Amino acid sequence: MPVKLAPSILACDFTRLGDEVSAVHEAEYLHVDVMDGMFVPNISFGLPILAATRRAAAPGQIIDVHLMIQQPERYLADFAAAGADSITVHVEATAHLHRAIQMIHGLGCRAGVVLNPGTALETLRPVLQGVDLVLVMSVNPGFGAQQFIPSALERVRTVRGWLDELGSAAELQVDGGVGPGNAQSLVDAGASVLVAGSSVYGADGGAAGLTRLRASLGEA
Repeated sequence: MPVKLAPSILACDFTRLGDEVSAVHEAEYLHVDVMDGMFVPNISFGLPILAATRRAAAPGQIIDVHLMIQQPERYLADFAAAGADSITVHVEATAHLHRAIQMIHGLGCRAGVVLNPGTALETLRPVLQGVDLVLVMSVNPGFGAQQFIPSALERVRTVRGWLDELGSAAELQVDGGVGPGNAQSLVDAGASVLVAGSSVYGADGGAAGLTRLRASLGEA
């Protein structure tokens, strides 16, 4: 199956949010990074931006919300109501990961799990059977435009192996420093969804950035 692309709106021009979202209507996903200034050292945006993104998205485009917040259970219902199709929570951010996944499914959303580059992959094992998406961070979360961490490639291969062993249909997503220079390597390692921010929303606009990324995968 062709890899799916997930432009991260964190990198877009928020004075032109509607236009920036429209420019990437051809992407399968829109990735929405929510940061609380506690779990990560930055604050991004919350429910109003998510709701505006939902309104500007193309019909059928998946709104993929990545919660970089402490105790995400407190806000899952709010993000679902604001337009999330998929909600991803961090292994490190909750003491009740399995319960959070159940809550997300109970809200009618796809449930994802994510872990930081310094967290052991084994922490995913207990919940892999019950998730729809696994996100491997290839930078330390909190800021855009960071350098890709090369060891993430092997982590992607490992998780892909585990998902295949389980016969899981879960998407394997990668986020952080993804661009034309490493996109094919990540797909070869087993990624099925690539999150890209600054490499999509460049000086020539999101549509051109999306085309470049697809071209690097031989899809343009």
